[in-house]
Amino acid sequence: MDPALFAALILLAGIAIFLLIGAPISIGVGLSSMFALFVLLGMENGVLTSAQQVFRGINSFPLLAIPFFVLAGVIMNNGGIALRLINAAKVLVGRAPGSLAQTNVAANAMFGAVSGSGVAAAAAIGSTMGPLQAKEGYDRGFSAATNIASAPAGMLIPPSNLMIVYSLVSSASIAALFVAGYIPGILWAAACMLIVYLYARKRPELKITEKVGFSQGLRTIVVALPALFLIVVVIGGILGGIFTATEASNIAVVYSLVLSAIYRSIKIKDIPRILMDATRTTAVVMFLVGVSSIMGFVMSFAKIPAMVSQAMFAISSNPVVLLLLIALVLLIVGLFMDPTPAVLIFTPILLPIVTAFGIHPVHFGIMMVFALSVGTITPPVGPILFVGAKVSGLRIEEVIKHLLPFFGALILLLIIVIFTPSLSMWLPTQLGLIKS
Repeated sequence: MDPALFAALILLAGIAIFLLIGAPISIGVGLSSMFALFVLLGMENGVLTSAQQVFRGINSFPLLAIPFFVLAGVIMNNGGIALRLINAAKVLVGRAPGSLAQTNVAANAMFGAVSGSGVAAAAAIGSTMGPLQAKEGYDRGFSAATNIASAPAGMLIPPSNLMIVYSLVSSASIAALFVAGYIPGILWAAACMLIVYLYARKRPELKITEKVGFSQGLRTIVVALPALFLIVVVIGGILGGIFTATEASNIAVVYSLVLSAIYRSIKIKDIPRILMDATRTTAVVMFLVGVSSIMGFVMSFAKIPAMVSQAMFAISSNPVVLLLLIALVLLIVGLFMDPTPAVLIFTPILLPIVTAFGIHPVHFGIMMVFALSVGTITPPVGPILFVGAKVSGLRIEEVIKHLLPFFGALILLLIIVIFTPSLSMWLPTQLGLIKS
């Protein structure tokens, strides 16, 4: 057998076997890639090349943005931000049908954007909004589903660590990806709000939040503005050329610390725990990036992207069919794999295929993040699904049936995003981040 083909089989079969036995994805990717290199280069050269590729993978200045954005998010999660954003969301959508559930959606979008974590949003906002909705007569399963379905909106609205990882693999502009995520992220939240509206129409007995006076509403918004202003500082600074994404992540940490000190929500004794939480998350991501670099080297050496491309073009050369097939693949992958390793593994395989028929890497990045974000709320792996169910005190089975309308709306929206490139490309093009 051709060594390249044999190495490809070892790589793919190895990853599948490690996933089936429940091993961490980073271990599966790293060991499978190293064994494949043994076939291609021999054991001694394979070990040396593996070590070199791990170092090369994490030796990246833009990659430094991830640990600092993670740290800023952890500080925000512990800094009393959630309640202020919930109050602001009540002012903005509190008079809409299903007002408390609408508030949950809006608060998740804002908190997810500020913290950069859908899991953190589901935990922080859901633990507060769930009991309030139950008290007002909302079905607990529907409340949990609303919280779970809307939490990933913040993974599309920048700053987004997943987009930084995609940028590293694809060489697409981080600034362009950040800006491109705004409209799809807002549409994600809007789709969830539409489902809540349809639910509330069938439940006229649900109370609408009491009308807030102008002065009180203004005070509530002003109190929440410092937290939301983090997005303006980070994105405005990057777009204005004042600092890079990596420098922006450092500024986000300082800003979060200052804001938490003003709110008096974090004590000095909390700092070691916060640093340890951020370190754990960062270590997982960085190790994944390192071992994925070995895998990228193997795939390039064994010409796996070319083989996959030929196989897909053999199925159909119609761009519409291929894009739908890729979307289906990403949705299936999202069922079994976290978004970060999925981006690292499948971007080198799929990006050459979509660019072959004119899809811009930024547009594909948004498509990929959107599809994999759906996976975070689907079983059997879905981290946001499990966190959201846990904070609601319900079993997964009690939540799934209420999630079905949200799944339908989000998959329909994914198709719209795929075949309407302007939703992703218009803002970065207007701002000069992408040449038209």
